[in-house]
Amino acid sequence: LYTVGIPAKSGVGGGMVAVVPGQYAIAVYSPPLDAAGNSVRAQQTIEYVANATRANLFLAK
Repeated sequence: LYTVGIPAKSGVGGGMVAVVPGQYAIAVYSPPLDAAGNSVRAQQTIEYVANATRANLFLAK
């Protein structure tokens, strides 16, 4: 995800997987898609989890 700096892959069915190497992986499924074909809620959820676990590469340390 561009907003948190972690690798992620999405499918046109509404699923998304993101991986924080050496820490965890998260998978989210929510069908409403944006114009690019990515799940809107999945992006928000992954961003929330990345911020909550301090995995966001763009947060000040």
